[in-house]
Amino acid sequence: MRYLLFIALSIPLLAQCQKAPSAPVGFKALRDLDYVGAGDQRQMLDLYLPEGRSEKPLPLVVYIHGGGWQAGSKDDATVLTGLIQGSPAYAGASINYRLTSQAQWPAQIHDCKAAIRWLRAHAQEYNLDPEKISVFGISAGGHLVSMLGVTGGVKELEGDLGKHLDQSSRVTCVMDFCGPSDFLTFGGKGSVIDPEDPKGPLARLIGGPLTEKKEEARKASPVTYLTSDDAPFLIIHGDKDNIVPYAQATEFDTALKAAKISSILLTGTNGGHVFLSEPLLERMRAFNALHLLGKDVQIPAGAVPSK
Repeated sequence: MRYLLFIALSIPLLAQCQKAPSAPVGFKALRDLDYVGAGDQRQMLDLYLPEGRSEKPLPLVVYIHGGGWQAGSKDDATVLTGLIQGSPAYAGASINYRLTSQAQWPAQIHDCKAAIRWLRAHAQEYNLDPEKISVFGISAGGHLVSMLGVTGGVKELEGDLGKHLDQSSRVTCVMDFCGPSDFLTFGGKGSVIDPEDPKGPLARLIGGPLTEKKEEARKASPVTYLTSDDAPFLIIHGDKDNIVPYAQATEFDTALKAAKISSILLTGTNGGHVFLSEPLLERMRAFNALHLLGKDVQIPAGAVPSK
C-alpha cells in the first residue's frame, strides 16, 4: 500500500524522473539557480523568461511541485509552462525544496520562503515585479503554496536560509490544487492515506503518527495561521479525490471566508486527485490576470469539468 501512496502522491499527470520541460515558445529557461547558496540541488529553481525584454517588470507565476513531500522535482513544470505559454505578460519559476528523506518539517516551507526572497532580491536583474507573485502548487505543493499565502508574517516559519533575509516572503495570490489544509481533520474522510502509518507521507513530514504529533500537525496546517491580510486563494479540488479528501477544500474555503480572506473554490466534477481541463486552465489564467495584471475579470466558483 505504501508504494501505491507514493505513486499516487507523485503528481499523476506527470512522469517522475522526466527531463525539465522545454521552455514555452518565446521564452528562455534559466536552470538550477541556487536560491540558498549551499550547492544543494534541492534548493535550486528554474526561471522561464520571455525572450524579448518587456518595457515593464513582469509579474511572476511560481510553481511548487507535489509528490507527498517525498518525491517530485522542479522539472515537473508542464502545467506551469502551459499557464504562461503564449503570454509575454508573465515570467515563470519552478522550485525544488528538500524532501522528507533529507529534512523534516518545517524545512520544506523554509526552502519555499527562501526561494521567494531570492526571487524578490533578484527582481531587477531578471525584470520581475517583486510585488506581483502568484504561487501555484499541486498536492503537497498545494499545501506549501497555501502556507506561503497565510504565513507571511509568521517569524518561526521564515527560517534563516540564504542571503536575503531582508526581503519579504509574502505572495500576491495563491492557487492551491488539491493540497491538504488541516492535518488534524484529515483522517476518516475517504483518503487511502492512513495518518497513523508511521512510514506514511504525513508521518514522514512531521516526525510521527498524527495522534503522537498533534501540535506539529497543527503548526504544519495552513488553516492555523489565517489573518485578514492573507493573500486571496483559488482552491481547486476534485470531488472524488481519494488521496487528499475533498473535505480539506470545503473546510479551508469556509475558514478563509470566515477570516475575511478572498477564496474561490473550484470543484472538479467527478475529479480525482489532480485533473486538468481547458475550462479549469481558463479560470486559473483569469485568476492570475485579476490579481497580477489588474484585469476586470470574473471567476465563477463551483463546478468545473475534470476532463
